[in-house]
Amino acid sequence: MRDYSSAENKIKRALGSVPERFLLVDTSKQRLSVIESGALVKEYPVSTSKFGTGNNEGSFKTPRGVHRVREKYGHGAPAGRVFRDRLDTGEDWPVGAPGGNVILSRILRLEGCEEGVNRGSGIDSYERYIYIHGTNNEAAVGSPASHGCVCMKNSDVIDLFDIVPEGTVVLID
Repeated sequence: MRDYSSAENKIKRALGSVPERFLLVDTSKQRLSVIESGALVKEYPVSTSKFGTGNNEGSFKTPRGVHRVREKYGHGAPAGRVFRDRLDTGEDWPVGAPGGNVILSRILRLEGCEEGVNRGSGIDSYERYIYIHGTNNEAAVGSPASHGCVCMKNSDVIDLFDIVPEGTVVLID
């Protein structure tokens, strides 16, 4: 059994308490874990930024720290559905087809919880449009390849979307 006390301590420092369920994005391992009551419930491969971690606007880096899922988009959309500006375009993308960093299937929009870290002028994760979302580049999932978001395989982000309510705490570490 893994020890999640370090993650729990970071969340407690930021929020004052640790929720029963939270998400842990481990950028060094490129994994997203669902933790409940201190135990691993599910784990998924992810792709964080190819530019590393950092919170500055315009850096294209994945922001560290404690976040919350503020909004969810895509309920009921088919796998591979294209989203632009969080709107369902009605277009379905063939997974694996070339085309930049396409946002597919589901979006969990993150809001930073730490003033001066990932919340506030020039560093705000919500204003930077940091998401957990599906990608057209599933072959890259498991290695750093995104432009700042946390990208997942489409079937995985749909699964996560269905089990994670808005307000869920997400630690990106």
